[in-house]
Amino acid sequence: MKTIATICARGGSKGLPGKNIRPLHGRPLIAHSIAFALEHPAIDAVCVSTDDERIAEVARAAGAEVPYLRPPELARDDSPKLPVIEHLLEFLEREQGRSYERVVDLQPTSPLRIPQDLDACLRRADDPDEPGLVLTAFDSGCNPYFNLVELQGDGSVLVSKGGGLATRQSAPAVWTLNGSIYVWRRAALAHAARHGMWSVRVAAHIMPPSRSVDIDTAEDFAAAERAAPEGKLRP
Repeated sequence: MKTIATICARGGSKGLPGKNIRPLHGRPLIAHSIAFALEHPAIDAVCVSTDDERIAEVARAAGAEVPYLRPPELARDDSPKLPVIEHLLEFLEREQGRSYERVVDLQPTSPLRIPQDLDACLRRADDPDEPGLVLTAFDSGCNPYFNLVELQGDGSVLVSKGGGLATRQSAPAVWTLNGSIYVWRRAALAHAARHGMWSVRVAAHIMPPSRSVDIDTAEDFAAAERAAPEGKLRP
C-alpha cells in the first residue's frame, strides 16, 4: 500500500517560540520526526507542510520534501489540521500526479515514538474492520467517570460523567490522545477534512506515558530531553 508521511509545522508557536527547529540532542526537533519517517520501510515519501521558510529549510536539509509554503489562511492559530493535510495531498495529486492509499501524519512535537508504535498502528489499520483512522493515545490517569470534574453554573463542581463510582478500576477505560501518530486511509482523510475527525471509524494504539510527551512549552521540552537521554535519539 503506497504510503506518504506528512508532518505539519506552523511557524507561529506561542507557547515555545521556534520549537519546531529548536535543537533536541543535536538535531532540530522536526528533524527527529523526519528521520523517523525516512527510516521506516512502510513509508514511500515524506512531506512537510509549513508556512515558515526557516522550518522549510531545516526540513529540506533533513531529507523531507517541502512542495510549497502553506497559504496564510491555513496557518492561523485557529487553523484546524485536517484541511492542512488534505490541502497538501490535493496539491500532490493535482500538480504532481501522485497518489497515495495511506497517510501517516506525524506530529513534530512528539519525538519519542518508536518504530514499533507505527508498526502497531499500521497493523491495526489493516484489520478486517478497516478503520479509517488509527491514532495514538496513553493512560494519563485522568478519568471523567471518576476524577475529572466540571464547573457548574452555581460555582460548584460535579464529576464529568455520571458519578457514584467508588474506584477508578470500576470506571470505563479511557485514554488521552497524544497526537504522536495518525494513520489515515486516503478516502477517510478526505471525508474527515470536511466533516471532522470523528465522522470516520477510529481505532487506537495505546502508547506508554514515557513516549507520549507533546512539546508545547519549555517545561515539555525539558521533559522530552529527560525522557530521551543522549544516544536514544540519534543526532
